[in-house]
Amino acid sequence: MGESSNVDLDSEPTKNELSLEAENIALAEEKWNAEEDELYLHSEMDKKQDSWSWMKEKKYSAMFKEIEHKLQGVLGTGKFEWVDRRVFDQVFDQRTLLAVYKLMQQGHIDTLDWPIARGKEAHVFHATTPNGVAAVKIFHTSNAVFKGLMQYIEGDPRFGGLRRRHHELVNIWVRKEHRNMMRMSKHGLRVPEPHALFRNVLVMDYLGDSEGPSPRLRDVEVEDPGPVFDELLNWIRICWHEADLVHADFSEYNILWHQGEPRIIDVGQSVTKAHPSAEEFLVRDVTRLVEWAQRQGVEVDLAESMANVLY
Repeated sequence: MGESSNVDLDSEPTKNELSLEAENIALAEEKWNAEEDELYLHSEMDKKQDSWSWMKEKKYSAMFKEIEHKLQGVLGTGKFEWVDRRVFDQVFDQRTLLAVYKLMQQGHIDTLDWPIARGKEAHVFHATTPNGVAAVKIFHTSNAVFKGLMQYIEGDPRFGGLRRRHHELVNIWVRKEHRNMMRMSKHGLRVPEPHALFRNVLVMDYLGDSEGPSPRLRDVEVEDPGPVFDELLNWIRICWHEADLVHADFSEYNILWHQGEPRIIDVGQSVTKAHPSAEEFLVRDVTRLVEWAQRQGVEVDLAESMANVLY
């Protein structure tokens, strides 16, 4: 699964284990290919060069030609001419393209097709794999994106003591989303199942059909919202009590309506109960869910809903 962790996601880590985990993650993030690092530093120093000049080098030119036919969906070529080519320029910098190439070599990605979602932190693409369709989430590497996300990393004991170089923060965030999905899935919570990750690229379940991705809860009219509210409130409760996590951005924007059921997405910001702001995030999550239910005409009370989650 790429750079995944073998930590027991159910047990409470000791202080020594936390320190070791932080050290292991830091060491893992240092495992850059020496030639790629040298090329990256060279391109950073020479700002006058075109950002894609590295692809003209023989080694990388051959690599790109090897996978170019698998990237038609993001290049806007072939049967995907309708795709906006600017997406490729926005998302696929050197490190990202090399990460995609690595995952293709490992057999986790066959083709990258069209973009299915975009947000401040990432673009999500429809993809094919040897085992069927998948979603590939590619996190942006711009400095501005992750400045506001440090509150979800700092204070999380799983990721303490790490250095703050930007490309490491991006990779840590991807690892964080991967581990949160694994932990939630292990406790029976409906989230996309992760399959592989490398650097800023995460491969996971595709929620949708051949016509397109499943819609957000915000964009559908639920016939009977009462039971859906109960199910989502129970999701928050199980996440808090059994997975020891809080989503921290729970809303109708981060819930997909898939095959008549809600599925929770975007769990990168989810933190453990040990995070100093965990209870604040929990109240915010429940408040947003209650507000959604009330807009659907469901008579629910915030205080009662909080009590149902906590007790």
